[in-house]
Amino acid sequence: MQYDVVLDVKGLNCPLPLLRLKQLLSKVSAGEVIKVIATDPAAHLDIGVFIDKSKHHMLLQERDTDAQYFYIKTAD
Repeated sequence: MQYDVVLDVKGLNCPLPLLRLKQLLSKVSAGEVIKVIATDPAAHLDIGVFIDKSKHHMLLQERDTDAQYFYIKTAD
């Protein structure tokens, strides 16, 4: 999947991954795709709920043994 910006929040626990994502969203252009890399086991809950309640779109969510990956398209 193509993306414009990477947000690496590995090693950070709730609520920091979500807070860092919110900070980045205020700085990127509309329509850009952000790849978020997180190791917090609850990141999918925090980020998922936030995206569901926002105008942004979750394009893809993946998980491997070490991390979770979120591809988020910013609202136009």
